[in-house]
Amino acid sequence: MRAVFFLMLHVGLVACNKSAEISAQPGQANYKLVWSDEFNTDGAPDPSKWKFESGFVRNEEAQWYQSENAICESGFLVITGKKERKPNPTYVSGSTNWKTKREYIDYTSASVVMQKQHAFQYGKLEVRAKIDAQTGLWPAIWTLGTSGEWPSNGEVDVMEYYDDKILANYAYGSATPWKAIWDGASKSVASLGGALWANQFHVWTLEWDESFMHILVDGQLLNSIDLSQTFNKSDGKNPFRQPHYLLLNLAMGGINGGSLANTVLPSTYMIDYVRVYQKL
Repeated sequence: MRAVFFLMLHVGLVACNKSAEISAQPGQANYKLVWSDEFNTDGAPDPSKWKFESGFVRNEEAQWYQSENAICESGFLVITGKKERKPNPTYVSGSTNWKTKREYIDYTSASVVMQKQHAFQYGKLEVRAKIDAQTGLWPAIWTLGTSGEWPSNGEVDVMEYYDDKILANYAYGSATPWKAIWDGASKSVASLGGALWANQFHVWTLEWDESFMHILVDGQLLNSIDLSQTFNKSDGKNPFRQPHYLLLNLAMGGINGGSLANTVLPSTYMIDYVRVYQKL
């Protein structure tokens, strides 16, 4: 999601049969569930597990992040991107900064962030979600390391969507401050199954041990990285050998999202569950 701090999803709810007891899935025989949110309690996301980003945050994006745009409903976390005009409380007349030069907010959305005390190191992360694959939208499932300044804290884009592609990326620190070394991979939505695929729920997975990270969707490998090669050029540390916390957000526009001129809004990004496993 490119967490550069200075540069730096309306569809109806889909019925889903969710077991009250999480059963072992194929390939999980050597893992145990250690943390999860099934989003089964209607209302705001559990504040003991999640917090929110607020305002204009990164990447010159169009949306103003606010907690009102994220709600748990019918067993899903629903993040809604809206066209919504209201005054920008951070507006400064004459400013050239992209955050403060906008007199009005024209779009709102939400970014839901795992509380750092739940950060995890190694194991498996699974997120079952459905995105709205429209030009202008930029939904993501991603992690950041708990220690260090971006990108030297490490970033894992378990899922990004923009430009009609699904992306799976890793980023760590170069010798230049706030400039990342990227290891990226992408697949077009068309190659995955087009609009039919995009309108379904999928399971995005990060498998992680001290030697490798693997990003998968529905068991299909998208990108892997050898952690013996990911030491920061900035401080010599390996940002993928520390705990990471999760972010779930729907960005709009910005440097990668594309034009919102023809985007049908409101739009929803739906998360069925988040589960973290550790090896037995």
